[in-house]
Amino acid sequence: MEKYGLVFYVFILVLSVFSYIVSATRNKKHKLPPGSMGWPYIGETLQLYSQDPNIFFSDRHTRYGEIFKSRMLGYPCVMLASPEAARFVLVTHANLFKPTYPKSKEDLIGPAALFFHQGDYHLRLRKVVQRCLSPEAIRNFVADIEDIAVSALDSWADGQVVNTFHEMKKFSFEVGILAIFGHLEDHHKEELKRNYCIVEKGYNSFPTSFPGSSYSNALKARKMLSKILCKIISERKEKKTAENGLLSCFLSSPNENGISLTENQIADNIIGVLFAAQDTTASALIWIIKYLHDNLKLLESVKAEQKAICRQLNVEETRHLTWRNTREMPITHKVVLETLRKSSIISFTFREAVEDVEYKGYLIPKGWKVMPLFRNIHQNPDFFSDPHKFDPSRFEKAPKPNTFMPFGSGVHACPGNELAKLEMLIITHHLITKFRWEVVGPESGIQYGPFPVPIHGLPARFWRQ
Repeated sequence: MEKYGLVFYVFILVLSVFSYIVSATRNKKHKLPPGSMGWPYIGETLQLYSQDPNIFFSDRHTRYGEIFKSRMLGYPCVMLASPEAARFVLVTHANLFKPTYPKSKEDLIGPAALFFHQGDYHLRLRKVVQRCLSPEAIRNFVADIEDIAVSALDSWADGQVVNTFHEMKKFSFEVGILAIFGHLEDHHKEELKRNYCIVEKGYNSFPTSFPGSSYSNALKARKMLSKILCKIISERKEKKTAENGLLSCFLSSPNENGISLTENQIADNIIGVLFAAQDTTASALIWIIKYLHDNLKLLESVKAEQKAICRQLNVEETRHLTWRNTREMPITHKVVLETLRKSSIISFTFREAVEDVEYKGYLIPKGWKVMPLFRNIHQNPDFFSDPHKFDPSRFEKAPKPNTFMPFGSGVHACPGNELAKLEMLIITHHLITKFRWEVVGPESGIQYGPFPVPIHGLPARFWRQ
């Protein structure tokens, strides 16, 4: 009996040693990436949001290589800083990484929003949004966007100091409303704007529900936004109003079983589009103004191109820019692309591993957030020579694949990218041909909230020429 007991204990010992060796071998083969997890819970969040993200990411890129771990907003993360890794996560193995945001942000946008989903629901919504924001669809918005741009610029042109970022946010919000609703009644527009501003303020605040906090106020305003949107949706259904825009597309796009989107689903997606469209576009616009202000020779080249379009419009006796005109701005278009590269408004995107994933010998554990770092790729001298120089001529040749991703990549890339570029081209045309401006105060410095913008929102004076 003792003999069998001894054999049993030896067997258990051998099995334990074998398990340890297998485990050790697995861990050695699939180890976690290098890096620091920072402080408990908050990790390195404060370091990221309190400094130039170029410094934060490049420091860790230099120290650890193209894949490293950290902790952001309470979540363990793996950060990836190469085009190959970004393609792996966003394109070739996108099924292994679901789109995700911190819960506090999902609660403010809404759980049904397009960019929180995979699968059939996502594909259905994406087809709807892509159809409504395709070049063929948005060419019908050129004249209306131009009217919004002219009205915005006229309101600044008295030589008073304006916060350019705040003014550009107003402009991009108006364009967002146009793209979603077509023409919307002023009282609805004001209600949406008032509550959206409260939600936006809370979106980038510390997520505490303490009464009176920015986040708590945002949650209340978010409920009010849903009520306003559901009222607008009901009115459109009742009147059967024919308007261009996303709302009409959402209302007229049942799935293959004939089931239409609910009002709450439509409301979540409208709010998601507003969030995706406003700050990012406004941030890029003020960088265009800043870069042109700092590059007088380039400014003159853009001005000459836009003046030629003005002469063409005069000859044709056309009051508005046309879609064709916006396709005939090669220098301005390269300025837009270089602005998107250098400013890298979207520094990274969030994904979450749906299972343990091995990449280049490293383990990305299930449930960890994964962050492709667009900023690092855009600032890498291996892909863009002298990357800190503003040089639109670099886009005379197409960049290498997966090295230029200002709107993301793969099935979750921003479907509104053509609309955003159209906004930039139209307002730049009118700014360059009709106005002059000067920056007031410091001409260098960046603030993050969280998108990078020139210090103090680029205060400036504008005059009509």
